[in-house]
Amino acid sequence: MRAAAGAGLLAALAALAACQSSPSRSVSDGAGKSAALRSMERVAIAAHRCWFATNDPAFRGYSFANELNSFSGRPRFLLVPKGNFGGRPLLVVQAQGPAGKVSAFGPLMDGPEGKRISADIDRWAAGNQECAPIG
Repeated sequence: MRAAAGAGLLAALAALAACQSSPSRSVSDGAGKSAALRSMERVAIAAHRCWFATNDPAFRGYSFANELNSFSGRPRFLLVPKGNFGGRPLLVVQAQGPAGKVSAFGPLMDGPEGKRISADIDRWAAGNQECAPIG
């Protein structure tokens, strides 16, 4: 009796899964990546390389939390207090929409590095992967 009930449940779950629609995507490339994901991959790689791999003193007190595999359609990364990945984000950089528009917000944007962060993100989103001079 239990085997029959289990088989029935599996068949019902399989039928339900077959009825689910696939997630919609914004403008995508051949690999199925949305424009937002492509933009954020480019920006996140540059941010990690320029801000963290170089040991930039302006970013030593922060950790990089990557959330590119977002199901909200807004891939993003966060800067949080160093070693506190569950902490309140101090910077959120995300992309959305069919054009993959990148935006940044959070307390760090209002601080002394805000203009630099904005300039870096704008440059990387436009395709220029160069790092700004440190200092």
